[in-house]
Amino acid sequence: MTFLANALSRVKPSATIAVTQKARDLRAQGREVISLSVGEPDFDTPAHICAAAKAAIDRGETRYPPVLGIPPLREAVAKKFKRENGLDYKASDTIVATGGKHILFNAFLATLNPGDEVIVPAPYWVSYPEMVAICGGTTVFVQTRMEDGFKLQPEALERVITPKTKWLVLNSPSNPSGAAYTFNEMKKVTDVLLRHPQVHVLSDDIYEHLVYGEFKFVTPAQVEPALMERTLTMNGVSKAYAMTGWRIGYAAGPSALIKAMDMLQGQQTSGACSIAQWAAVEALEGPQDHLAVFRKAFEERRDLVVSMLNQAKYLKCPTPEGAFYVFPSCAEAIGRKTPEGKVIETDEDFVTELLGTQGVAVVQGSAFGFGPNFRVSYAASNALLEDACRKIQAFCGSLV
Repeated sequence: MTFLANALSRVKPSATIAVTQKARDLRAQGREVISLSVGEPDFDTPAHICAAAKAAIDRGETRYPPVLGIPPLREAVAKKFKRENGLDYKASDTIVATGGKHILFNAFLATLNPGDEVIVPAPYWVSYPEMVAICGGTTVFVQTRMEDGFKLQPEALERVITPKTKWLVLNSPSNPSGAAYTFNEMKKVTDVLLRHPQVHVLSDDIYEHLVYGEFKFVTPAQVEPALMERTLTMNGVSKAYAMTGWRIGYAAGPSALIKAMDMLQGQQTSGACSIAQWAAVEALEGPQDHLAVFRKAFEERRDLVVSMLNQAKYLKCPTPEGAFYVFPSCAEAIGRKTPEGKVIETDEDFVTELLGTQGVAVVQGSAFGFGPNFRVSYAASNALLEDACRKIQAFCGSLV
């Protein structure tokens, strides 16, 4: 009898965390490294949110909170969904957890049985299939195409739905591609789902507020209200409010699912940090002025990175609609050699050599189920991004 659980054999370590750690290790050795591998805003949490947390401490809000979340935050979540998304949830339909990842994990754990299938469009966030595997389900990947903007096409979705399909995971805007669905694009997807009542929708809206130009964000249950009873709409404060370390995610969905997630969470972490929850109340209900500032900065950075990467030899970089990532193709670099004679056989080789020779850390697209591409996070200063992109240009220019 082995000591460790068999489930661990189904799970791989996070590639994004691995690359970030490799960059840290090189820095510890004295190397100069620019890390564009982590999905974290470089802005500080807005001051009024921090002030709300300090006030909560001063009021003594330091006891165990309810498992589902403090009532003021659940009310704020319900109001947010109504105000911004046109979704009419009651506070009792909501749940607060220790980050968006916790919401997703509990949803899968509460619903998946062996043999249940979860459809995940590729490229995908690295944790989706690993969560499904831990919870005993089977991930069914659907490849998108760069020429379709990395968006799931209705015909491709229709082909992979089976009687065993329990969930479709939709992440818009997407990590890693930044792709986001317009109303009409989302409607084509929801039209397919209407024909398959056994399929539930897990909508990961964590990058909702980070869309650029004239793009209008939509979420599946907003586009097709008939899907509300089988949709879990997940969001959080980490990206748009620069609160990654506060660890607050939230969701709303069918009451039976929320109750099941409540039961699981009660045996795991119980309620999320009370102080962070009071900060999240202020994030959702307080001034939103910083959002326009964040969006403007990220849009400028996106345009800078897309322009500079498209000037690099062998790279093609689409312009994403949202989030703070670009996902360029390095297909034309595959098969070429570095000055030292190393053959670039995969996108992992590409990012490994880029880190080793130029000190720029990015993440291989194959970690997201789509290659040969790589993900660049532009959640960094313009000066740092310019420096990194020049180094990427130099690396690509050195290949023969």
